[in-house]
Amino acid sequence: MFTARVITVSDRSFRSERPDGGGPLVRQVLTDAGYAVDGVVIVPDEAQQIKAALIDAADADVALIVTTGGTGFSPRDVTPEATVAVCQRLTPGIPEAMRAASMAITPRAMLSRAAAGIRGRSLIVNLPGSPKGARENLEAVLGALGHGLEMLRGGQADCAGK
Repeated sequence: MFTARVITVSDRSFRSERPDGGGPLVRQVLTDAGYAVDGVVIVPDEAQQIKAALIDAADADVALIVTTGGTGFSPRDVTPEATVAVCQRLTPGIPEAMRAASMAITPRAMLSRAAAGIRGRSLIVNLPGSPKGARENLEAVLGALGHGLEMLRGGQADCAGK
C-alpha cells in the first residue's frame, strides 16, 4: 500500500467561499484504489504556497502527491509551473495519457496544462479542479501509477508488461 496526499489548489476553497469538491473526491478514488491517503490540504493559487505544499509532502516521503485545480488558462492557474519547479524529473507520459483519455469525452481536454514529475521518491500528478474532470483524469492513469511507484521506490524495474 502506498501513501498519498491530495493538494487542492483553489483561492475560493482556501478562503472558505466554496466547499472543496475535487479534493475529497480524489481522496475517495485513491482510498478505493488502496492508497493510504494522509489528508487533503487546501492552498491558494499562489506558486510559493503550492511549491511549499508539494515539498512538504515529498519531504514527508509521501509516495503519490495529487493536486487538483490550477491547470487551466486563467492567469492565476499556476499549478503546473509550481510542479515543474519542484520536480527533479518530469513524467510527461502521465498528463499526455490523461489528455488523450479526456479528448474522448470533451475537446476542451486539450486545454489542460497539467504536469507530472518526480521529486525524490515521490510522484506528483496534477489534475483539473472540476470533480468530474479530476475523477476522469485520475482513473485514466491510476492503473499504471502503482507500477511506476514500485519502480520509483526501489521495487522491480521490469516495464515489459505481462
